[in-house]
Amino acid sequence: MKMNRVQKYLVAVLISICIVGIFGIPLGDPKFFVQAIALESSFIALAVLSWKNFRYAYIPNFVIACLVVIGNTASPKHLAIMSTLHPFYNGVVLIIGGYILQGLLLVTNSMALKQYKKTK
Repeated sequence: MKMNRVQKYLVAVLISICIVGIFGIPLGDPKFFVQAIALESSFIALAVLSWKNFRYAYIPNFVIACLVVIGNTASPKHLAIMSTLHPFYNGVVLIIGGYILQGLLLVTNSMALKQYKKTK
């Protein structure tokens, strides 16, 4: 199956999330290391699934993106870091990885789903 342009953007966003996650994991709380690795692994799996066969990935893409945004918003510690940017690097990683790229994931996933339904 040949990937269309929107699907390529979707995979690029997922790869970007993985890259930001790789930088963010060492900055996080060590007691959540296992959960961070599991979340990072799920984004890697979603990138592969979205590349290979999009129809198996669009629902998990929506669910995980929403969970990440909700989790960042519900965490008082994350909100404090993002609002004060202290420590700066942590705040930037949380904002980019937790909101900007997740929003892009929701948008590109919606566009890819729309195009997938149109071609089927």
